[in-house]
Amino acid sequence: MKFTLPQLPYVFDALEPYIDAKTMEIHYSKHHQAYVDNLNKALEEHPQSHANTMTLDELIKDLSSVTESIRTAVRNNGGGHYNHSLFWQMMKKNGGGEPKGTVAEEIKKKFGSFDQFQTQFNETAKKVFGSGWAWLVLNTTGDLEIVPSHNQDSPLTQGMHPILGLDVWEHAYYLKYQNKRPDYITAWWNVVDWDFVENKLKKS
Repeated sequence: MKFTLPQLPYVFDALEPYIDAKTMEIHYSKHHQAYVDNLNKALEEHPQSHANTMTLDELIKDLSSVTESIRTAVRNNGGGHYNHSLFWQMMKKNGGGEPKGTVAEEIKKKFGSFDQFQTQFNETAKKVFGSGWAWLVLNTTGDLEIVPSHNQDSPLTQGMHPILGLDVWEHAYYLKYQNKRPDYITAWWNVVDWDFVENKLKKS
C-alpha cells in the first residue's frame, strides 16, 4: 500500500495570526511529505511483508507485526504521517472557544471544568522534553486522559484513541514563536476545531 499526503483542509494562511502561513507551508509540504516518503521507502524494502497490505491505522496499532528491520522507520514515519494527518483536521479558521455537546460534558466530568482541563493540557504540552506531542485520548478503560508522547509516537500504539493533539516539535512553531513554546500553546487554542473533536469522540 503506497501512502500519500492528504489534502490540507485549508489554505496555508487560514490559521493566521496564530499559526503563520510559512510555518504551515513548510510543516505540511516538507515535514509531513518527508514522513510519507520515508514510510513508503521503508515498506518498499520488504515488498512481500504483511505490512504492505495494512492500513496506516493498522500499522500504528500493531507495530509488532512489522518486520523488525523496518519497524523503527515505520514507527517514526508512519507515526509522523498518522499524527499530522489528524493534526491538520483538528484545526480550522475561526476555531477555538469552548467545546459543546458530548466532548464538553465529558471534559467537565473528568477534569472538573474546561479551564482545569486546558491548564492540565497546557502543562503537559510545556513539559514534553525535546520533540513530541500532547494528547487528549480515550484510554484503554474508555476514560478521557491527557498524555504526552515522544517524537512521532502515537497513543494508538498503546491502545488509546487520540481525540485532540498538539504538535510541540520545534518545526511546528519556531519561525513565529522561536523558543516560546508556551506562547504557541496559548495561541493554538484559537484554532482548535471542536466539531472535529466531537465527531472523533463519538466514533472512538
